[in-house]
Parts: sequence; C-alpha cells; structure tokens
Amino acid sequence: MLGALLIALMAAMVAGLAIGSIPVPPGDVVAAVAHHLAPGLVDPSGPAHVQTVVTQVRGPRVLLAAVVGAGLSVVGMALQALIRNPLADPYLLGVSSGASVGAVGVIVAGAGLAGAVSASAAAFIGSLAALALVYALSRSGGQITTTRLVLAGVAVAYVLSALTSLMLILARSGDQARQILTWLLGGLGGAQWDTLWLPFVVVAAGLAVTLTHSRTLNLLLAGDDAATTMGVDTQRFRARMFVLASLLTGVLVAASGPIGFVGLILPHAVRLVVGSDHRRALPAAAVAGATFLVLADIAARTLATPQEIPVGVLTALCGGPFFLWLLRRDARRTAVGVPA
Repeated sequence: MLGALLIALMAAMVAGLAIGSIPVPPGDVVAAVAHHLAPGLVDPSGPAHVQTVVTQVRGPRVLLAAVVGAGLSVVGMALQALIRNPLADPYLLGVSSGASVGAVGVIVAGAGLAGAVSASAAAFIGSLAALALVYALSRSGGQITTTRLVLAGVAVAYVLSALTSLMLILARSGDQARQILTWLLGGLGGAQWDTLWLPFVVVAAGLAVTLTHSRTLNLLLAGDDAATTMGVDTQRFRARMFVLASLLTGVLVAASGPIGFVGLILPHAVRLVVGSDHRRALPAAAVAGATFLVLADIAARTLATPQEIPVGVLTALCGGPFFLWLLRRDARRTAVGVPA
C-alpha cells in the first residue's frame, strides 16, 4: 500500500509540474527534472522555456504542497492519538489560528526582512500558546471530553482570528493588508527555492521523531492507564509531542498560510486502509497528505482560470462536510453505547 501511495504521489507531482497556463507534456517534465538534478547526464527536451517553467515556477510550489500536506497529516494523526479524539486537528484546535497570529504579527511589524525563520519562530510561539490554552481549558477532573475540546478549540480560534483581523485593519498600508489577507486564505503561490529548506527539514525531522514514538502513540490509543502500566510517563510525553506538533504547525503555517482540514481528513482515510498501527499509518499519512495537497493545488490553479482559488478554500470545502460526518458518526456511536 505504501508503494502504491508513493506511485500516486509521483504521478500527482508530475501532473502538478505539467498542468497550468502553459501545458507541458509529461515526458518533457521528467526530462526537465532529470536535467535539473543531473545536468551532465540528461539533456532537456522540448522548447527552451520548459526548463524554467518546470524547475523555477512550478517546482517550488509542487514541492511545498507535498511538504505541507505531509506535515499537516502527520500532526493531525499525532494529535488524534495524543488526545484520543477523532476530531483533533491543528485547524480545529486553534493551533493554526495561534500560528497565524504570530506570523501576521511579524508581517505587520515589518520584521519579515529577517527571512522565513522569523515568521516561523513567531508562528511556533503562537501555535504552542494556543494549543496549551485549548488543552488547559478542555481538561476537567483529569479528563478531556470531545465536546469540551471542540468548544475550547472553537472559542480560542475565534479569539485569535479576531486578533488577526484587528492586526489586518491596523496594517500600515493597503499593500500590506492585501498581503496579509492573501496569506490568511492559504496558498502556495509564494513558494521559493531559498525558503523551502526550512519546512522540508522540519517536516522530515518531525516525521522521523514521531515514527520513533509510534509504539507509545499506539499505547495511548488504549488509554492512559494502559500506557502507564507499560512504563510511559503520559504527561511528559504529551508535553514533548505538543511542542513538536506546535513547531511543525508553526513552520508550515508560516510557509503557506493556514490550510485547514488536511490534518483531519487524511488520518481517518489512511486508517481505513492500513489500520491504526502508527508504525504503518504515519508514513502512509505523510504520503497521502502530500498527494492530496498537490492535487488540491492543481485544482486551485485550474478550476477558475485565469483566476487562482486559494488552496485553503478548497480544503475547507472538502473538510467541512467530512467534519460534520464525523460528528454524526460519533453521535450515532454514543447513542448505541459504542466508544467513539
């Protein structure tokens, strides 16, 4: 199954490089990428502009879509295991909203000249503070319920969104306000090779660290008592994983803006195929999330040509109905006495 998902990801990335206002045949795409990776071994084919379109215009965007999709899917799956809640997701828990406050604050302050690191650092601080606040508000008597968690996440997200809107209104110029508004809708059009290294490195390292703790995540699905019996310090482990989830979310939101529901949809879809064992589910979620966001970005670029739809709008249109279906499913299970 993982091999099939990797093949689907490669096909989606080739399609992302080929489809656009200037269509490029898939064979020319492969030749252009091979020439970019090994200039002395492979000669490019097709017109002279193909190399520029594939490697400089669409290449960073497609790779950023894959990195962001993989990272958000891994974060969503980890959060769902840590909190034992199928509705957990960086967007629904207010983590993305906290990251947005930090990143927009950097844009408004004009500190973005320091590069991608400054926005990512501010977004990380904002996402970590938001997640800690939601977790504290939803915890009562040592337990967290689905209803309390969702309500706390929605409340915190509304407050942080209001703060972001206030910063948007107080922007010093119309160009700055338009930049913030475009970024808040979530998009990948600003991808550049010189800023792509940070999200790529952070997501790769985050996935590796999460995989090393896949057994512990499996134990948490059985409950805190079972995990404690097996020697897991659940509180300390959750604290470390919350910091990691906040770091991943902050860096990804700083790179692409808040793109919602990817971390909610893909973990559930992957579990239906490969099961709940995180040793298999985490790599599958990363590849499936990357494929999903690459395809979503292709749709965002082509559905309303020559206009471009923010990819965050498309993921919300997919994730909203899915979220409502999850709520109805959990309500039916609760009605018949089956654990969610």
